[in-house]
Amino acid sequence: MVVQDELSDAEVDRIFRALADATRRDIVRRVLTEEAAVSDLAAAYDMSFAAVQKHVAVLEEAGLVSKHPRGRQRFVRGEPERIRRAQHLLAAYEDIWRARISRLDALLDEPKGN
Repeated sequence: MVVQDELSDAEVDRIFRALADATRRDIVRRVLTEEAAVSDLAAAYDMSFAAVQKHVAVLEEAGLVSKHPRGRQRFVRGEPERIRRAQHLLAAYEDIWRARISRLDALLDEPKGN
């Protein structure tokens, strides 16, 4: 099976839009270590159950979490593979930045002509 490492522009937009909110980042942090019921997540925040469900839906649309039923509850788990792919994108940007800094360093190290 071939795994695509490149994220589409739409996928990148969804991921970073989802991570732009502190509550959603906290939800991802929580469910990466251990899956949690939506009701348990809702109890951790000073907001309605429906509001937490909406946050989870945004994260799910971005592929950062997945939900699955167990009995009458819905459990949320983090999707580390999707986070790894976003991390690869950021690493590529870092490589570009580091290359520019290296070129600048080399330029500044060149002897000055008279």
